[in-house]
Amino acid sequence: MAQREILRWPDALLSRVCAPVGADEDVGGLVSDMFDTMYAAPGRGLAAPQVGVLKRVFVMDVTWKAGPRTPLALINPQVIDRAPDIQTTREGCLSIPGVLIDVARPEAVTMAWTDEAGRLREDRFTGFAAVCAQHELDHLDGIVTLDRVSPEVRRMAEADYDGGGR
Repeated sequence: MAQREILRWPDALLSRVCAPVGADEDVGGLVSDMFDTMYAAPGRGLAAPQVGVLKRVFVMDVTWKAGPRTPLALINPQVIDRAPDIQTTREGCLSIPGVLIDVARPEAVTMAWTDEAGRLREDRFTGFAAVCAQHELDHLDGIVTLDRVSPEVRRMAEADYDGGGR
């Protein structure tokens, strides 16, 4: 379909909570555009608010950089279980280019969502897939990686951020 512009932090839309996708809403074009945008960026996940759409949709493909593509679109995703163990992983974000910070998250999550065909799905994500899914879900709740760190780490990250070349 088409690539869309990726909003850069501190764009106000990145801090807004997204609305659920209604049962009668067609987000197929949005999902297609999001995959095109994510792959071109090149990223492994992208949430609708990052392209200016305040809907609860994100896409991810955690394998494509090292192997075949495994695209996954999650509509109205929600976490239904979190592992008690926490992992800290260095995360980057397409909306905050050039900034990598350590974020602590559950090492596994079980999520439920609707797929592009309208089917209810559920799966457990572990490792990098868990990190990616939680990162993108944060975007749907108006949260960026900078919101997940201490004030001191945030200040240092903000000082290093150049606005994505702007």
